[in-house]
Amino acid sequence: MFFPIGDDNADRHRFPVVTLLLIALNVVVFLLELSAASQGGLEAFVQDWAVIPADYTRGAGLGGPVPLTLLSAMFMHAGWAHIFGNMLYLWIFGDNVESSLGPAKFLAFYLVCGGLASAAHILASPGSTVPSLGASGAIAGVLAGYLVLFPRKSVHVLMGGRRAAVPAILVIGLWAVFQFLSGAGSILSPQEGGGVAYLAHVGGFVAGLVLTPLLRGRGGREALPRA
Repeated sequence: MFFPIGDDNADRHRFPVVTLLLIALNVVVFLLELSAASQGGLEAFVQDWAVIPADYTRGAGLGGPVPLTLLSAMFMHAGWAHIFGNMLYLWIFGDNVESSLGPAKFLAFYLVCGGLASAAHILASPGSTVPSLGASGAIAGVLAGYLVLFPRKSVHVLMGGRRAAVPAILVIGLWAVFQFLSGAGSILSPQEGGGVAYLAHVGGFVAGLVLTPLLRGRGGREALPRA
């Protein structure tokens, strides 16, 4: 499996201000979670601000304000590994998508993909009372956007302990196949999900595939190589 560590930014023409602000906001919220944990209030914090599907499908009133938690949940994380992986992916792939779409469109794109990812999770597990949180659904949309815009751009990965340059279509394509297969598996055997909302990832990815062609400008597609 590939572990992305960077990409080719030679054609990035905008400073990624929104990407950096999103990363900063995720970090700030995570620090708030750590503060709540140190005071013994993490469970209440998560309950109040994560997405609880039953609150949306049957008005269970278990968590925070509906539909505000669709927004708040996408800035929360379950641990250091969770936030590190998500922010690494956001930094590697988000700056190029932002450069292509523009800051305002990219911010809207990110938030809509994250919201639709949570909606997909709610539809898949309508009676669940387990809080769902994380930026993974929004970042899945970013990956889809990158795939549409820059399918042949080189992504630097660690593979078998070595660094290699691999086309984005292969790196993101394999990631997407894994998410779709895992999502199908979670429908057939819900207990095999391992606490990961794979269908939220699928929902965010599909949202990204649909929204990117609608939002990109004339120059938003990867340039064809010249002879």
